[in-house]
Amino acid sequence: QVQLVESGGGLVQAGGSLRLSCIVSGSIFNINAMGWYRQAPGKQRELVATISSIGSPNYADSVKGRFTISRDSAKNAVYLQMNSLKPEDTAVYYCNAQNRYYVNFWGQGTQVTVAS
Repeated sequence: QVQLVESGGGLVQAGGSLRLSCIVSGSIFNINAMGWYRQAPGKQRELVATISSIGSPNYADSVKGRFTISRDSAKNAVYLQMNSLKPEDTAVYYCNAQNRYYVNFWGQGTQVTVAS
């Protein structure tokens, strides 16, 4: 059974920082891309950042220059460093991992709330 466990969410003031972590366990059969998505109330889930198996990052325009994605393949872990947070970053953040068969796995989500 594959599990993605996120941590690091919380409440922060605008301009502050948070670091999200996600650890993947179970038989996922070779992780390819990993990433973070978010869903704000009343909105669709959207891509925040992804990182390929060779470490190439991709960011949504709204977070470029503020967020940094990284991964530790040996630990099956992916991280999201979020700086200069804005109230519009408030959402539930979901970890994603895709295996070599292009099957997607999701975490349960962690709440990030940015107060103005």
